[in-house]
Amino acid sequence: MAALATIGLSSAPVTASSHREAPLISQDPVADNTDVYMFRDKDNPAMVNIVANYIGLEQPASGPNFQRFGDDVLYEIHIDNNGDVVDDITYQFRFRTALNNPDTFLFNTGRIDQPNNADPDQNIRQVYSVRRLAGATSTMQSDLPTPPVNIGPRSTPNYEAALAAPAVQNLTTTGGGNVFAGQRKDPFFVDLGSIFDLGALRPIQDNHLIPTPGSTDGVDGLDMLNVHSIVLQLPITSVLAPGANAACATSDETVDDKSCVIGVYASSSRQRVKVLSPAGGVPRTAGRWTQVSRLGFPLVNEVLIPLGEKDRWNSRDPKDDLADDGFAAHIVDPELADLLPVLYPGVFNANGTRRTPDGPRADIVAILSGQAQGLTGDNLLPPADLLRLNVSTPVTEGAESPNGLLGGNADGFPNGRRLGDDVVDIAIQVVAGVLHPDFGNGNPANPIPGTGSPGVPYSALQDGVGFDTEQPLLDDFPYVPTPISGYNQPPTNP
Repeated sequence: MAALATIGLSSAPVTASSHREAPLISQDPVADNTDVYMFRDKDNPAMVNIVANYIGLEQPASGPNFQRFGDDVLYEIHIDNNGDVVDDITYQFRFRTALNNPDTFLFNTGRIDQPNNADPDQNIRQVYSVRRLAGATSTMQSDLPTPPVNIGPRSTPNYEAALAAPAVQNLTTTGGGNVFAGQRKDPFFVDLGSIFDLGALRPIQDNHLIPTPGSTDGVDGLDMLNVHSIVLQLPITSVLAPGANAACATSDETVDDKSCVIGVYASSSRQRVKVLSPAGGVPRTAGRWTQVSRLGFPLVNEVLIPLGEKDRWNSRDPKDDLADDGFAAHIVDPELADLLPVLYPGVFNANGTRRTPDGPRADIVAILSGQAQGLTGDNLLPPADLLRLNVSTPVTEGAESPNGLLGGNADGFPNGRRLGDDVVDIAIQVVAGVLHPDFGNGNPANPIPGTGSPGVPYSALQDGVGFDTEQPLLDDFPYVPTPISGYNQPPTNP
């Protein structure tokens, strides 16, 4: 157990995102986590933003029953602020849907011009409550509005300004800050079709064990698809532990203090009993809440956990991952690391991607123990499947994280995660050994040595997909892009 505690989640950075990551939750998209993001606010660095996305691969043109949050699902955002991998602050979200006119099949019977469920032409309306749990203290706000989905120019004109922006609400009684819950364009980008075709990376597909011709540009499997987002904008002082270093919220430089690092994961839960009505209608639910999905570091479940363990992983908390019946055996020696030298025999060096003889790869352990957040020495944290951010990290501009993943000053994945961070490319390069001493001492510009080939620069190890600039991030909170309207969704096979 001491060895496992040292090893920790030694391979979580090999991952990207979680859409349909486990057998059971893939059949329950309304409760399925897809991504978690966390970053300091660019306009107000005293605030931290947390984004939890659900309902992956959401088709914009899905009327008449457009997607919405589940009334029978408990959505939660968990915050650890003292490094013990146990919740210190939890935000809970419950939704409630009302039908304005049961005598029509339409979501709306005219143009929706009024925001916050005030338009009589909006037939289906959804509100939610936010409960903040911090120790023995519980505070709650209710009847917060969600915007309607983005249907099209006739039903939801001027969508962002007229309908979505007014749904941003102040957290007046639950710790301060702002909240938004509603439909958004999925900001994540990845070549799902190629990666899950035996790990093919289109830019270097001619080096694959089964080479194929074709374009080296990736195909974004999430292009023009939506998600449902819960977005929090919280004062940094409200999420830090009591007695935390005051410099965490005020310094212009990264502070090497574990009290400045918060860890986050999102989850969803359902009640244990569901009773269907023989006459139709909404099922009745009862019993204790049971966690059915969770997500901290992206794609841990989807890539690292084997099929037979995925559903059990979703039911567990991060603090349990290293227990006797946990998942360390699957994470210590990840399958993907073993596959890369096989699939790309002229590109990946097996000595750099596999476990070293004396234990796990120190470069990956370093990322998860806090070095990616600027911590050293006695300030290092126990490894955990949490998305961690040093809230004292200065905010920088740009879509992608710097190459110096262990520099401690990088504002972006794996020190938190911004909406435009290319976590897939970073993950591929990390698992390939960009930080491993056998691979050029972490210099991304060096060709890979020891392969018997001219070498492939680390910059070529990518899926060929970048952030969708045609659907830009918003300039203001909640930042996640405007959802694609059903009317404007392009054909899937033009």
